[in-house]
Amino acid sequence: MSLFESYRGLPGAWDELFEEGGACRAGFERTVESLGRRTAADFERQQALAERALLNQGVTFSVYKDDRGTERIFPLCLLPRLIAAAEWSRLAEGLQQRLRALSFFLDDVYGEQRILAEGKIPRELVLGAKQYLQILRGIPAPGGVRIHVSGIDLIRDPAGTFRVLEDNLRTPSGVSYVLENRLVSKRVLPRTMDVARVQRVDDYPARLAETLASVSPVAPEESTLVVLTPGPYNSAYFEHSFLARTMGLELVEAPDLFVDDDRVWLHTTYGPRRVHVIYRRTDETFLDPEVFRKDSLLGVPGIMRAWAKGNVALANAPGNGVADDKAVYAYVPEMIRFYLSEEPMLEQVPTWLCFRDEDRAYVLEHLREMVVKAVDEAGGYGMLMGPQSTAAEREAFREKIQAEPRRYVAQRRIELSTSPTWDKAASKVVPRRVDLRPYALTGRKGSWVLPGGLTRVALVEGSYVVNSSQGGGSKDTWVMKP
Repeated sequence: MSLFESYRGLPGAWDELFEEGGACRAGFERTVESLGRRTAADFERQQALAERALLNQGVTFSVYKDDRGTERIFPLCLLPRLIAAAEWSRLAEGLQQRLRALSFFLDDVYGEQRILAEGKIPRELVLGAKQYLQILRGIPAPGGVRIHVSGIDLIRDPAGTFRVLEDNLRTPSGVSYVLENRLVSKRVLPRTMDVARVQRVDDYPARLAETLASVSPVAPEESTLVVLTPGPYNSAYFEHSFLARTMGLELVEAPDLFVDDDRVWLHTTYGPRRVHVIYRRTDETFLDPEVFRKDSLLGVPGIMRAWAKGNVALANAPGNGVADDKAVYAYVPEMIRFYLSEEPMLEQVPTWLCFRDEDRAYVLEHLREMVVKAVDEAGGYGMLMGPQSTAAEREAFREKIQAEPRRYVAQRRIELSTSPTWDKAASKVVPRRVDLRPYALTGRKGSWVLPGGLTRVALVEGSYVVNSSQGGGSKDTWVMKP
């Protein structure tokens, strides 16, 4: 029996591979035919090979809220998510537009604050954001770039429209899983990949190194670049070490660096070597005990002085979190109009801001229908899924919203698109909800978007939560060549 013969999508959801009547979506026929030739037993063996490969490669992540503090293999469903070349081209252009506007916004709110003065965004919303760092006002970013690496989360609604769910402009993670998933796909599904004509992703490390070098205060060929990690107990440590290795850079921790004469230096066996660019994977709260948390053992004293003098570039720049704020997100279309004089190319999810009296009253009246999010949380935490909540959970969130309205936003739950996914327990292909995190790199010469990105999948039946820390997994994302 064909692998997809009994597959049926979820009613009311857009399926990434099949139309409502069961026919394959246009342009994917040869790929689906190649995948579908396998029996369930064949695919089960290949899925096991893929999982063994990830285990051998040590592709893991840590779960902080797990009582055992476990390190887990990052789950992969070998069935890919397909995106047509023309659709991807439009998406990439929309992402680049969004990043240009967000970059202007960050420069502005840490500079002249024109958008606030003209009332396009409420001043108190931005300046009162937890992640807005007033101490950075008036300090330009070295190299003229603040968002070197971004991961913007997208979902697809029942009409097939991609919508931005949230922006990740601080230390977005997950790209290492994109690259590892592709390696596994090449090993286990080589013939299908040939048939599909998939755009490459393996040049990401080289492009990242080129992006980082472009913002150096000295000539790129004379620059020393490093990856700064909080250490092996960080949940994304695998990625830190993976990227450092594939870029050919030193992976360093705070004690490996020191600041002298407002410059950053690396301890080496040959003596101190000046560092010009730091790809930091340490949260800015812990980055410099002179400026942020005084008790931080993960930071480098004086690193912010060196950055403010333009002697070292930090990727991403400190202070970007204000643009990640889930309330500020609602105003990104206005940023695009204000800074670029263009209409947004990408749709967003309609959002109620609880600091507004009218919005708050509506949210409190319709809690059962809403997804309520804390503006400064991530990973699926600090969230109420209204349609799946209990009366007690809704009452608890009602009290939270009334106590701190600025801290919460709400959206109606959108039925996420689904993608055929292997169910190990049932030994068959089933529909599971997915999202997509594309990655973009921005240097002095502009932005480049990695073709595809990380497709995250809710492996639990009925779940909308795709985060790996809460039972989600991933898929390789295959963007077709034109």
